[in-house]
Amino acid sequence: MAKMTEAGMTSKAWPFEEARRILKRYEKAPPEKGFVLFETGYGPSGLPHIGTFGEVARTTMIRRAFQEISDIPTRLICFSDDLDGMRKVPGNVPNPDALQEHLQKPLTSVPDPFEKFESFGHHNNAMLRRFLDTFGFEYEFISATEFYASGKFDEVLLRAAEKYDEIMAVMLKSLREERQQTYSIFLPIHPETGRVLYVPMKKVDAAEGTITFDDPESGAEMTLPLTGGNVKLQWKPDFGARWAALEVDFEMYGKDHSTNTPIYDSICRILGWKAPEHFTYELFLDENGQKISKSSGNGVSIDEWLTYASAESLSYFMYQKPKTAKRMHFDVIPKAVDEYHQQLRAYVDQDDKARLNNPVWHIHGGDVPESKMLVPFSMLLNLASVSQAEDKDQLWGFIQRYAPDATPQSNPDMDQAAGFAVRYFNDFVKPKRTFRLPTDLEREALEALRDALKAYDGALDDEALQSVVYSVGRDRFDPLRAWFTALYEVLLGASQGPRFGGFIALYGVDETVALIDQALAGDLVKD
Repeated sequence: MAKMTEAGMTSKAWPFEEARRILKRYEKAPPEKGFVLFETGYGPSGLPHIGTFGEVARTTMIRRAFQEISDIPTRLICFSDDLDGMRKVPGNVPNPDALQEHLQKPLTSVPDPFEKFESFGHHNNAMLRRFLDTFGFEYEFISATEFYASGKFDEVLLRAAEKYDEIMAVMLKSLREERQQTYSIFLPIHPETGRVLYVPMKKVDAAEGTITFDDPESGAEMTLPLTGGNVKLQWKPDFGARWAALEVDFEMYGKDHSTNTPIYDSICRILGWKAPEHFTYELFLDENGQKISKSSGNGVSIDEWLTYASAESLSYFMYQKPKTAKRMHFDVIPKAVDEYHQQLRAYVDQDDKARLNNPVWHIHGGDVPESKMLVPFSMLLNLASVSQAEDKDQLWGFIQRYAPDATPQSNPDMDQAAGFAVRYFNDFVKPKRTFRLPTDLEREALEALRDALKAYDGALDDEALQSVVYSVGRDRFDPLRAWFTALYEVLLGASQGPRFGGFIALYGVDETVALIDQALAGDLVKD
């Protein structure tokens, strides 16, 4: 353990770099509260998306790295800003028209369009917790509605009233002149309509703990206590105030928040707490390069990823280059699965330093499993394609001929991947396959490959079969990659594919001969 701790203090893996920054925060004395607090925030204005998962996954990776290099206890809080007013109706919920009358009400006061929970906010919170529990995250959940109403935020709200002018000065610098005229850090919740009001303050009485404003509907002057859930903070002040109330030590957020960091930090310090350490990550993009949005529901959801690949492959994707924008679409899944298993296999022979730089250490918190994945996921997809597999049992027929000792019981990750591959092929690969007829040169080469395979009497060995494929193409194609492109496009209906010798070993020599004959006869194009 001591050796791993030492390696962690010098590791260049980004979670360890962040963990060391947090540790430096307490190099002179341990935290008075007795622990280091990590926080992630969630705005439940729409269904939780995969970026929300990524934020918790990455924070957990940093927390694990911190635990490796420090004995200071840690906690992770997931805070839901469910007291926020619903600004617009999400486009991906049932019966959206019924929500129109509830605009500007706190999300926990908006009826659940799915009719499963007491409010839309409760529904989205439950979805978030279910997703996070699926991945086994250790976290504590806090609802802003409960936090404000229970009085846990009262002390900071009263302090904000005392420091009102100072906090307003910070905020006004960031606002246009027109917005400055009506802005207040406090948002009253109307006692009759229940709506969150964006109105200027006539008076903020720190001694009495009240605010006074004009009702925008009746024009009557109203006074409300700041405490007890009658008032919430605007979202930017709320960020810094939450850090101060909870004494947060670390929070990460997307690049779209980065320009607000000085505001959050200043308000946190004004309210009496040292601004936490930050980590800004790049945003996730959909297949069109647009930012993933909860309200529009674009991109890949957590449930959708888990329909086609393992949870660990998603965590692997999240680990990779968090400061680089990434397309979050279905075509990234096969690559993530295969690279995850490559890292599992590499981990076995690595020293402590290399292991801490390996993504799988951070995914599994050091308790790294052995990969039982005998065949790459991309190969399974091609196998599903040529065999027209409708279920994973069909794939196991090929797998067990290639690896006779393998079984679904002894290779559970292989079994799981086979089921995912059939599903992924039928939903994404099959509709896009485009076969073509070979050119004259390609036809000659395919006939030569077919004849060489008919004469082949060796074992189902990847390298030996790859040599057969290579020798046929080497004398006919320059560059050689044109030969492999032809194999993929003519035989598999795809622009790229697996190492072809490995494919033959898995699919079978006789079966590959038959596939070539089908292609030469034009039968694949007809399909």
